[in-house]
Amino acid sequence: MAQLRDTHPEFVKRDIEVVVVGPENARAFARYWKDHSLPFIGLPDPAHTVLKRYGQEVNLFKLGRMPAQVLIDKAGMARFVHYGHSMQDIPEPAEILALAEEL
Repeated sequence: MAQLRDTHPEFVKRDIEVVVVGPENARAFARYWKDHSLPFIGLPDPAHTVLKRYGQEVNLFKLGRMPAQVLIDKAGMARFVHYGHSMQDIPEPAEILALAEEL
């Protein structure tokens, strides 16, 4: 998330809202956001509502939720989806920015 924090101004310049969804409860999420000075929205999803809606994988052998990135346009359409196969399988912010430029 440090990469997203560091490149957040580039997302703001392009009128892109970053939302990070995670399995923690609201209290844990708020503490993490404060401790790491994250400038974007964090959405706690302990009931896995968002996870189920977007088909994000849970793999207990790989420490839980696998990463997923979804680029949603202003009309609410998912325009890009990447499901990671490990915690390191995450597109670089520059790649997401480039994809957003194409929309």
